[in-house]
Amino acid sequence: MRGTRWTALVVGIALGAVLVGCSGPDAPSGGTSRPVDSAPAPRPSALTAAPTVSANADSAFAALERGSDARLGVVAVDTESGTTLAYRGGDRFPFASTNKVFIAAAVLDRSSAADLDTVVHYDRGDLLAYAPVTARHVDTGMTVLELVDAAVSMSDNTAANLLVERLGGPDAVEAWLRGIGDRTTRVDRLEPELNAATPGDVRDTSTPEQFAADLRDVLLGDVLDADDRRVLQRAMLATTTGDGTIRAGVPSGWRVADKTGTGEYGVRNDIGLVTPPGRRPIVLVVMTRTDRPDAGPSDALVAEATRTAVGALRR
Repeated sequence: MRGTRWTALVVGIALGAVLVGCSGPDAPSGGTSRPVDSAPAPRPSALTAAPTVSANADSAFAALERGSDARLGVVAVDTESGTTLAYRGGDRFPFASTNKVFIAAAVLDRSSAADLDTVVHYDRGDLLAYAPVTARHVDTGMTVLELVDAAVSMSDNTAANLLVERLGGPDAVEAWLRGIGDRTTRVDRLEPELNAATPGDVRDTSTPEQFAADLRDVLLGDVLDADDRRVLQRAMLATTTGDGTIRAGVPSGWRVADKTGTGEYGVRNDIGLVTPPGRRPIVLVVMTRTDRPDAGPSDALVAEATRTAVGALRR
C-alpha cells in the first residue's frame, strides 16, 4: 500500500527514458491458510551466481520433454541453502494466468487501505466466460481487495481485467514490473486474448528465470510492505486451480502458495513458493508449451517437473 512508491517508480521510469534519449481456469485444491514466512530476502544479482545443481536434473527434464512432446522451463531457488536449479531458465514462455500474481501485487502496492475497500461496479457485459466469483456479484460490485483474491485464488478472468483497468491497462502492469527491476516480461493483452500463446509471439511472455526473481522480490523481499505480502500469500495459499500441478509434485506436509496458468498450444504453468517443514521456502517456476495447436495442457508434466526439481534440491 504505497502510493508514493508507485509515483517514484513511474518518475524513475520516465527519467530513465529521458536519459536514454539523451545519450481458465483450473480445478479445486486444498492448502493451509497460514502465510509463508516472509522475512525480506535480497534478490540475487544472477541465478548463476548461486550454487547450482544441473546434470542429473537436466537429463530428467529432457526425458520429460521427450515423453510429452513439450518444451519445459524450470527454475527453483532454495532460499535456505542458496542453491539454484535451472532448465531452459532463459527461454521465453507464455505466462497465461500466472501473471495475475503480479497484477495483484501492483494493485496492492499502489493502494491504500481505503483504496482496497473501494467497491468496483461492473455489468454483465463485462463478464468473461470464466468468472466464477465476479458473476455472482454483478448487482453489488466487489471491493478491490475482493477482486485481488478472486483473481489469484480463483483465477477469475473478469476480476483480473478489472484490476488491470484500474492500474491503467497492460502497459501499466509492465511499467510496474520495470520499476521492480524486471526488464524481460512483456505484458500486452487482457484476458482471454493473452492466452493465445502462438509460437514465436513474444507478447505476454516471460522467462522462468525472470518470474523466479520477481516472485522472490514480491513474496519474500521488500517490494511490498508486510501487510500486502500477507494478503498476496494468503490468496496464493488458497489457490483452487492447482491440485494436479506443483501441489501434486511436492512431498506431503509441504506448504504451497502458487498461481497456475493455462493457455493454447499446451501451455500449463505454475509458479509460487513451496515450503518444506522447518525450512525457508523454495521459489519454484514451472512453465510448459508446445508447437501444436491441438495440444492440451498437462498437469502431470508440471507435477513431474516439480518432483524432479525438489528432489534434486534435496540431494
